[in-house]
Amino acid sequence: MELQDEFYSNAEYIETIYWEPPPICGSQNIVINGKTIIMTDCVIRGDLANVRIGRHCVVSKRAVIRPPFKKFSKGVAFFPLHIGDHVFIGEDSIVNAAQVGNYVHIGKNCVIGRRCVLKDCCAIADDTVLPPETVVPPFTVFSGSPGQFTEELPECTQDLMVDVTMSYYQHFKATPSSKTKERNK
Repeated sequence: MELQDEFYSNAEYIETIYWEPPPICGSQNIVINGKTIIMTDCVIRGDLANVRIGRHCVVSKRAVIRPPFKKFSKGVAFFPLHIGDHVFIGEDSIVNAAQVGNYVHIGKNCVIGRRCVLKDCCAIADDTVLPPETVVPPFTVFSGSPGQFTEELPECTQDLMVDVTMSYYQHFKATPSSKTKERNK
């Protein structure tokens, strides 16, 4: 199935090497690698700890990405969050994981509990709530509340996620009218 082109307004998205949009807190602690799409109303909490997002990732609307924390008797410590390459994070999802591997699909309305580890080539179904410190093995699908193993993924999951994220990026285009307005300035 071929994806339809999704058009965006240049006023809502910035396409550049370095950028600092308002919903990103602590931009000095955030590394976003090339060809990653972060949609509107997302929150990335780099003010708490380092956040690194890989290449060809898609962070959908209203998603929240924040580093994991651990409570100690003398306070709270935040730990870095690393998100791998070719990761899709669905709308309204909250990611509080320690690590999200490469080629991972997180569905809509998911809550990834603190210090969870999502290994490479796994998927989280829509409306799933993963309890804290859950480890999701490679080539598995977790779903439900609390999230549990439901099925296995094929060995071609890596290729499928590369196709999904790269195709999404190729079909994410500026509206034709906003491009012409930009050229006329």
